[in-house]
Amino acid sequence: MSSIPKNTRATITPCLRYRDAPAAIDWLCRTLGFERALVVPNEDGTIAHAQLTYGNGMVMLSSIFNTEFGELMTQPASTGMKVTQCCYLVVNDADLVHQRAVAAGAPIVMPLKDEEYGGRGFTCRDPEGQLWSVGTYDPWAN
Repeated sequence: MSSIPKNTRATITPCLRYRDAPAAIDWLCRTLGFERALVVPNEDGTIAHAQLTYGNGMVMLSSIFNTEFGELMTQPASTGMKVTQCCYLVVNDADLVHQRAVAAGAPIVMPLKDEEYGGRGFTCRDPEGQLWSVGTYDPWAN
């Protein structure tokens, strides 16, 4: 039996954790173009929950907490910078986003290039090592 997706803007929302979630939010907005939709800070300056939008997509993130859910996750720095997933951003101008990522000091781990399957893109790490692939390839296009 297959599940039936809810009729909503997007049916998959990546969830990320950061040691310094306020700095990560600033970086993601300034460098990759996310917008703050909801940011719920704790009294100690950590982030209980944040929702950052990008077009009709969204990522949710928080500070690292020792919770049942938090125990299921680890950070790239704890795994030799290996991750098991990354986010892909569909953009109009990969060169422009690449310039902003380089200016922000993001390690570019896969260079900006035209892809054989179409589109142009690159992959970088954010300040805490999460991978972000950015490109003009649109998997929804015909």
